[in-house]
Amino acid sequence: MEIRLEPQWKHQLDAVWQSPQFAELAGFVRKEYATKQIFPPARLIFAAMDICPFDAVKVVIIGQDPYHGPGQANGLCFSVNPGVAMPPSLVNIFKEVHDDIGVPVPENGDLTRWARQGVLLLNSSLTVEAHKPASHSGAGWEMVTDTAIARLNSERSGLVFMLWGAHACRKAKLIDSQRHLVLTSVHPSPLSAYRGFFGCRHFSRANDYLLKQGKEPIKW
Repeated sequence: MEIRLEPQWKHQLDAVWQSPQFAELAGFVRKEYATKQIFPPARLIFAAMDICPFDAVKVVIIGQDPYHGPGQANGLCFSVNPGVAMPPSLVNIFKEVHDDIGVPVPENGDLTRWARQGVLLLNSSLTVEAHKPASHSGAGWEMVTDTAIARLNSERSGLVFMLWGAHACRKAKLIDSQRHLVLTSVHPSPLSAYRGFFGCRHFSRANDYLLKQGKEPIKW
């Protein structure tokens, strides 16, 4: 299968593309798009990596799977396109940004501006069936995304990993906390945000760390 992907990421994940497991995943995904309503649009499956090349990554935010409602998923975790109502978790993320560093809540939920500054907004599963959250979890995408995290861990240094919720926090085992800053909290969902996401100050802590690494901070 020919992978159309940002060249640095394509190279870093070369062993994945050559694997029988990926061939099986690719077959599954093709069939799903041909027979069901799947999100995001196929051209945006790898949007997080396309917008944020491997060497440009400064911060990694890990989601679980794409939004499963029509018009929501745009290939970046937690992000929605302009004109789409912000999901509750994203509203809470912006509330914490505001409370942490004083940035006003934006008019739309498109996080492309973060991605272009070096924030990799990576879901663990890169596709989902409409109205069926986690429907593609375990289908094979984790092999791709866990390898991406592992490559960032080993080939880069001084990155910030934001792990929100139990699912994302399990990825901590892939990350060397001596080489990188690992920030963990509960998920920003309304079900859990008041138990530790609000007040976590991850955004100011990330920028403080980046400055100490001699890197430009993120304009959250």
